[in-house]
Amino acid sequence: MCGIAGKAYRRPERRVEPAALEAMCHSLAHRGPDDWGLHLDGPVGLAMRRLAVIDVDAGRQPIANEDGTVWTVYNGEIYNYLELRRELEARGHRFATRSDTEVIVHLYEDHGLDFVRALNGMFAIALWDAARRRLVLARDRMGIKPLYVAALPDRLLFGSEIKALLADGLRPTVDLEALSLYLSLLYIPAPHTIYREIRKLEAGHLLVWQDGQVADRPYWDLSKVQPASGDLRSDAVRAELLDLLTDAVRRQLVADVPLGTFLSGGIDSSTLVALTRRVFSGRVKTFSIGFDDPSYDERADARVVARHFETDHTELTVRPDVVDLVPRLVRHFDEPFADASAIPTYYLSQLTRRHVTVALGGDGGDELFAGYATYKADVLARLYARLPGALTRGLVPALVERLPVSEDKVSFDFKARRFVANALQEPGRRHYAWKAFFDDRLKRDILADDVLAAMNGGLDAFPVFARHYDDVAHHDALNRFLYVDTKVSLADDILVKVDRMSMAHSLEVRVPLLDHRVAEFAFGLPGRLKMPGLALKHLLKETMRGLVPDAVLKKRKAGFSVPLPAWLKRELKPLVDEYLAPSRLQREGYFRPAAVSRLVGDHLAGRADYSRNIWALLLFGLWLEQSRTALAEPAATCVGTAGAVA
Repeated sequence: MCGIAGKAYRRPERRVEPAALEAMCHSLAHRGPDDWGLHLDGPVGLAMRRLAVIDVDAGRQPIANEDGTVWTVYNGEIYNYLELRRELEARGHRFATRSDTEVIVHLYEDHGLDFVRALNGMFAIALWDAARRRLVLARDRMGIKPLYVAALPDRLLFGSEIKALLADGLRPTVDLEALSLYLSLLYIPAPHTIYREIRKLEAGHLLVWQDGQVADRPYWDLSKVQPASGDLRSDAVRAELLDLLTDAVRRQLVADVPLGTFLSGGIDSSTLVALTRRVFSGRVKTFSIGFDDPSYDERADARVVARHFETDHTELTVRPDVVDLVPRLVRHFDEPFADASAIPTYYLSQLTRRHVTVALGGDGGDELFAGYATYKADVLARLYARLPGALTRGLVPALVERLPVSEDKVSFDFKARRFVANALQEPGRRHYAWKAFFDDRLKRDILADDVLAAMNGGLDAFPVFARHYDDVAHHDALNRFLYVDTKVSLADDILVKVDRMSMAHSLEVRVPLLDHRVAEFAFGLPGRLKMPGLALKHLLKETMRGLVPDAVLKKRKAGFSVPLPAWLKRELKPLVDEYLAPSRLQREGYFRPAAVSRLVGDHLAGRADYSRNIWALLLFGLWLEQSRTALAEPAATCVGTAGAVA
C-alpha cells in the first residue's frame, strides 16, 4: 500500500522541479511511512510513499522495465501477480524484485494500454512510457483506491489524495455544483471534487496524457455484464459463488506482514472470517470496537463469531473525544465528507494497526447482494402506490408527521417520514430521494442568495444517480438499484471512508467481496435470487449457511453508526456554536445564518432530527477553515528515513 503523486508539464522543454515533487511526496507520508522514491524525466516526475507489504526489503518504487524505458509507481495490491509473473517470465521478461509492482511495467510492454485488463486487484497506477512520451493513469475497477487529477493549462498533476496536488502550489476554487451534491449526499460523487480544478479519476478508468493532450476512457464497467442465462438453480449458483468468494479470500491473504480481519458479527465480515479459516492454516486475528451505549455496540455479536472460529480476537470500547477527533478527520478527507461512520472506522483502524499491517474488510456486500433497507422500501412502495389516494396522500402522511422524534439508532420516525414523502415517485427518483439529506427546498432555504444565483438553479443531485440508472435499463429493477449504489455511494462514500481512515494509521484494508469476478457474477444474477420478497442478502446468507453460526444469519442489519443526534446536543455543541454561528456564516457567505439557526434550534429542541444536516454543515465549516489555512501555507519538502531518486 502506498501513496502516489506526480506532475507533467505540457511544454517538453520544462523540467519538473525535484523540490516540488518531494513536497507532493511528503504530503502522503501517512500512506507510506516505510520508504519513498522519485523518478524524474524532463517534463515528467513520479513520486511515491511506500507501506511495505510484499517483498518488504527489495520492492521499492519507482520500478522500471529491463531497459529503463517504462517506469511506474502505484498504490494497492495485485492479487494475481504470481500467475502474471510466471506468464511474463515464460515470454522472456526478467524480474529484479519479488514485488507485485514489477508485473505492471512488463504487462504494459506486452499489451500497451490493455495491460490493466489483466490485473486482479485494487490499484491506482501511474506509468511513464519514456519512448512514447506517454503518461498513463489507471484506477481499479471498483474504485477501491483513489486517484485525483488536475489538468491545468501548463501542467497535469495527480495524487492519491487532494493534498498532494495542493502541495505543488495549486490554489483551486470551490465548485458550487460539488457543494450542492455534498449537501444532498453528504459526500461528493466522482468525477467531482470540492474544487473546480481537481477531478477524481472514475473507477475502471484510464487517463492517457501524451503530447500535452489528455484522454479519459473507461476500460471496465459492470453495466457491460449481461443478465445471466446459464444454470440458475439455487444450488449451482451458491456453489459457484462460494468458489469465487473462497478464491478471492485466498488471493487476498498473500502478504509478507501480519494480517487480520475486521469483525462486526454481520454476514459480510463473518463470511470473511469463515473463508479465511478454510484457506489459512494459522490462527485468524479479528478486531472489533463498540461504544458504551448498547444501541451502538455490536461486540457481543462479534464475540459469537470469534468464539465459533476460535480467532485471536481483540476488541476496544471507544469513548471518543469527538471535539478533538473531528478536525483531524476533516484533514484526512481534504474535502467535505459527512458520513459519520468514519468515526468508528477511524478507531477500528487504529486498534487493528497496533497488531497487524493488513486487514480484510467486508465492504461491498450490501451493494452486490442487496443488503440495504431501501431495496425493501422499493418493494413496499409498489404496494403502497396501490392504496387509495386518500390514504397515501392524506391520512398516512398526516399520521407520520405526528410521530415523536426519536434519537434511537433505528429511528423509525425518520425512516417512516422519508418513506412516505417519496414512495409515490418513479423508482429511480425515489431511490435517490431516500438517500438524499438536503432536498431542493431545504437547500434553497439555507444557501445564500449569491450562491443560489451562481448555481443557476442547479440544486437537483438526481442526475448523478439517473445516468447510472439509465445505463442498466436491460437489467431488472433491483439490479438497477444495486448498480447505482455500486457506482455512487460505494465508490465515493464507503470506499473513500475506509481508505482515508485506514491510511490515517498506515493500515492496508483489502476487500475480497469486491473482487471483480465476484462482482460480475453477482451482478449478472437476477434480483429475485439475491432478494426474494423482502429477504435482504438472501443469496449470500444461503451460500454461507452451515459455514457461519446461525445467529449471523438471523442478525438484523445494524450498520456502523454513532449516536450523532445526542452528540450534537452535548459533546459537539461547542463546535456547532462556533462553526455555525450567524456571524461566521455571514462572513463566509455560503449559507443563510437565519435558516441554519432555525435548523439547529429545531434539532436541539427535539422538534425534528436534523442531525445529518447539521453534521454536514459543521464539517463543511471545519473543512473551509482548514482549506484556507492550508492554501495560505508554503509547500513543505519531503522528509523521511529512506528514499530514492531514479
